Amino acid sequence: MAIKKLRTKRDDQQWMLDLALNMRGRVQNFERDDAETPTRAHNYRMLPKQWAKKGDHDAMLAKKAQENGFNATATDHYDHAIEAYRMAQHPIFYDENPVKIDLYNRLSEMVDRRCETAAYPIERVEVPFDDGKTISCLLHLLPDRRKAPCVIYVPGMDQTKEAVPKAGKNPFIERGMHVISIDGPGQGNSNMQKIRAVGDNYERAGAAVMDYLQTRDEIDNERIGVYGVSMGSYWSLRLASYDHRPAALVSAVACFNPNNTIFTQSSPRFKQQFMYMAGMEDEDEFDAMARDMTVKGYVEKIECPTLLVSGEFDPLCPLEDAIEVYGDITANKEMWVVEDQFHPLWGLPNLGGLDCHDYVADWCARILINGKSEKDRVAYVEVKGDGPFGDCEWTPPVGPDQAYF
Repeated sequence: MAIKKLRTKRDDQQWMLDLALNMRGRVQNFERDDAETPTRAHNYRMLPKQWAKKGDHDAMLAKKAQENGFNATATDHYDHAIEAYRMAQHPIFYDENPVKIDLYNRLSEMVDRRCETAAYPIERVEVPFDDGKTISCLLHLLPDRRKAPCVIYVPGMDQTKEAVPKAGKNPFIERGMHVISIDGPGQGNSNMQKIRAVGDNYERAGAAVMDYLQTRDEIDNERIGVYGVSMGSYWSLRLASYDHRPAALVSAVACFNPNNTIFTQSSPRFKQQFMYMAGMEDEDEFDAMARDMTVKGYVEKIECPTLLVSGEFDPLCPLEDAIEVYGDITANKEMWVVEDQFHPLWGLPNLGGLDCHDYVADWCARILINGKSEKDRVAYVEVKGDGPFGDCEWTPPVGPDQAYF
């Protein structure tokens, strides 16, 4: 019997990933100190089971609360169940896998049940895409459905449309904006339909969602924003360079140029995962595609006010790379550099324990509702400072291609 051929050259480092998971309680982004898994997982194969068990418990609590008419409590529990089932199905990088399909179906059930208990309308939307397929979305609407700005949330590589926003605390609804979260190519339901994250698929998918939003009476067509996180920071920049209808753009949790570090120097898991999202088994073919995954030559085409948000020591986008991207943008722009932070920008001491979503929602409201934008401002968000809107203007000490230590 032949020895099984590994898909990528770095798959022989799986034992190191398992060790890091066992020791740190984190699937990746090991720089952070907070645990990521609900219970201790000793290796990656345990992740779907551990997350599914948590999802089952959250679902049981949610259903009991709903039965008793406690809709607010039920909504919070459904949010937790959705996240658990989403995380459970996510690490299974195989099409037609029965375990993945079962977990995804449980996730979908929780989404539908949450629609029954949420304090505002949440609609499933299927936007027509290539050859009879659809881009699956969740549209979160203000309770009174009034005409208002809308933000398109572009999830990261590890996310799906269910990840953000939560219905129990939706920072966009709280600030008077609708929000639509999408399963772009390679994500969530798009994986089920084999809509792959290759070429310009994501830009075209985002433009299709823009087309759909312009058919909705609740959406102010002149005030649509785009907010991308992690790999979504790359996709959102490319989208706004491709389609000039967005009135505001936020690219946060930086992975602006994936062809730089994420597939070569960071955890092998990123490459394992994105090859699945791209529908590729041949590593050389994938490497050829990844070389073109850059915003160089694209961000100059962006026309709307733009905000970049990056951790000071994000390994997926070294600060000098973020500075280069910022310098290439010719539209009104800001950049927030979050002191001593890494890739996920959640639970930040710099923001009093809040996620970057809250402050990004403030920035979006300032642009989309109040019509105000800064021009060429870099903020250094200190751990003990007064936040990105405070007196924290900063001149980065290095430029492009100058290593920041």
